[in-house]
Amino acid sequence: MPFTIDFLDDGRVLEWEATADGAVATERDDYTPRFFVAPRSPETDIDLAELRTTYDRHPEVVSTEIVTRRPAFRRGEEPVLAVDVAHVDRVTRLARRARQLSAYPVGDLACFNVDFSREFRYCLENGLDPTPARELSTLRLEVPVPETGSEVYTELSIDGETVTGSPGEILSAVQAALDARDPDVLVCSTGEIVPTLHGMAAAADGDVDIDEFTLSRWPDVDYQQLASRSTYSSYGRVGHSPARYNVPGRAIVDESNTFFYGETNLQGVLDLVSRSWKPVQELAWASIGNVLTAIQIREAHDRGVLVPWNSWRHEFYKPMGTLHDADRGGFVFAPDVGLHEDVHELDFSSLYPNIICTRNVSPDVIRCECHDRDDVPGLGYSICDDRGYLVDVLEPIVDARDEIKAAIRHERQRDDPDRQRLEELEGQSGALKWILVTCFGYQGFSNAKFGRIECHEAINAYAREILLTAKRRLEAGGWRVVHGIVDSIWVTPDPDVDDTERTALETLATAVTEAVDVRLEHEAHYDWVAFVPQRESDAGALTKYFGRVAGEDEFKIRGIEARQRSTPEFIADVQRECLERFDVTRSPEAVLACLEDALERLHAGTVPTDRLVERNRVSKPLEGYTQNTQNVAALKRTREQDIAVHPGQTIEYVVVDDEKTSRERVALAHEAVESYDPSYYETQLVRAVESVLSPVGWDRTDIRRALAETRELELSDFHRDEDPG
Repeated sequence: MPFTIDFLDDGRVLEWEATADGAVATERDDYTPRFFVAPRSPETDIDLAELRTTYDRHPEVVSTEIVTRRPAFRRGEEPVLAVDVAHVDRVTRLARRARQLSAYPVGDLACFNVDFSREFRYCLENGLDPTPARELSTLRLEVPVPETGSEVYTELSIDGETVTGSPGEILSAVQAALDARDPDVLVCSTGEIVPTLHGMAAAADGDVDIDEFTLSRWPDVDYQQLASRSTYSSYGRVGHSPARYNVPGRAIVDESNTFFYGETNLQGVLDLVSRSWKPVQELAWASIGNVLTAIQIREAHDRGVLVPWNSWRHEFYKPMGTLHDADRGGFVFAPDVGLHEDVHELDFSSLYPNIICTRNVSPDVIRCECHDRDDVPGLGYSICDDRGYLVDVLEPIVDARDEIKAAIRHERQRDDPDRQRLEELEGQSGALKWILVTCFGYQGFSNAKFGRIECHEAINAYAREILLTAKRRLEAGGWRVVHGIVDSIWVTPDPDVDDTERTALETLATAVTEAVDVRLEHEAHYDWVAFVPQRESDAGALTKYFGRVAGEDEFKIRGIEARQRSTPEFIADVQRECLERFDVTRSPEAVLACLEDALERLHAGTVPTDRLVERNRVSKPLEGYTQNTQNVAALKRTREQDIAVHPGQTIEYVVVDDEKTSRERVALAHEAVESYDPSYYETQLVRAVESVLSPVGWDRTDIRRALAETRELELSDFHRDEDPG
């Protein structure tokens, strides 16, 4: 089976199969991608024959036919118009013309199987599993940040080995690595490496023999640009999608534009390739929702159901009371702020996916017309007895992840665990975890191909009932709940219950599992756990806590600075040191001693600047900012150095003088940074230590006051606790 597919401009398709000797291409010149046109609803009267005649006249249409398909899961087979197109890049354009070519109102026609990615479409229509037949070989190319926007590289890393010199020397080194390794996958720090290297080759003056330079395995095409860069907004967060490139015969993994490869590994990517039928290159740049949608599309395809271009599912009618009851999320028990000894954490295994599978929650069966039952607690929604398609999508993934987790536990328990095997299993488990995490939220996503808000509401309703059931059982068994959120619950022995009368957690977990039909697992035992209050309130922060894992030399940390990607390494390390000190002494004063030591190093100028790097996301172009923030100063420096940073990308810098508003306020991480602003980083340290001590009643004012007794502070130290920037 091919692991990557290339589409040439003349309509030919290249299927690349990984073989023992490298890769072999099979040419096809008869591929005609297909989309469908149908009435939007069964009641709409559309003359498909007339529309077919119109399409037949179009020069980019190869053929048409009227076939029977299911336009939706809740509709039976109906006549639809199938349109075969000359080239995969013409599908969307011709689908748009459906409304122009017909005399019917826009709302009467619907197009299906339109917006598929190219390689995924090819695999789906031809029944090809793009999982490679052997292990894929890789070659990593990386350029330093200052050169990312350059037209000519003077430095480039090849599999970790740095090459410097003239364009000819760099190109020769890359070509030598390609010849020696013949990689199936090119892992690039940025996709721009592809056009830049070929541009350097085209501009070379013959200083070395590079006439034959190419990244491609196909002699006629060096590379193709598949998409231009773009900026987008998702759930209020700005993101950046860089330009995408294709090299015939090799898959490109752009490290600046990959989620699954970055969060898991190649084994995790390949596991999802086999489930989604999105080849390696497309899987690497795809979002979680995009991959989940591909898996759903495969299930729909197997059932003869077409995939809508635009989602148009209306929300079912609900009375006001039902709207009020349904518009809620998962259940939350406010955390009991403070330090708690002997705490146990219990989690429901893949709660939302298991609710879908055990309760048959699926868009095609919820609120069916064949039953009038109150299946969903508190909402009164009925769920059909017929098996929903979403169950068939998720159940294999849930079962596979359970098996992989069991294999991981078994491997770790061996005296001599196989590290490579363990890494492969963890990559697969991580990839499946992200799909399962997303499956619930995607039901409420307005652009989801098959989502339905009623599923989202039903899953939450079941989850609330399940967590309340667990709370009642645990409390009845002699345990006190100190926190709970959606699928996790933290308990400690109830001091008012005698130890001899307290039911073992293992017994209670088994009873809860049997009662709710979702496995309740003992996640961890902590010597102690501290729940952190909100910054400007005594109420507990739902996702900020830390604790010492019993019997292990480790902490579990969630939400505080050491877990935040933007936190400088030095700040995170000091916070962890403070946690260690707090664990041993339970003394705020001992933690302050650790802070004082860090402050001495900070003000002495002995902290390496590379450990003070801030990482912040850019939300708009430089001209869009109205305040002189640190990001603005950093963007000014990148512009000065011809480094392109787009909205949605991350920028890295060290704060050198936070009192300034010019570009001198910061220095970019790759620059030769000789100094930093100790007062700014002191504020960051105090905030980090406040997170550690706030559960025992200390805030920034208390910390500053205690520090004032041992060191002389300036007045400015007391107003720097405002949020930076």
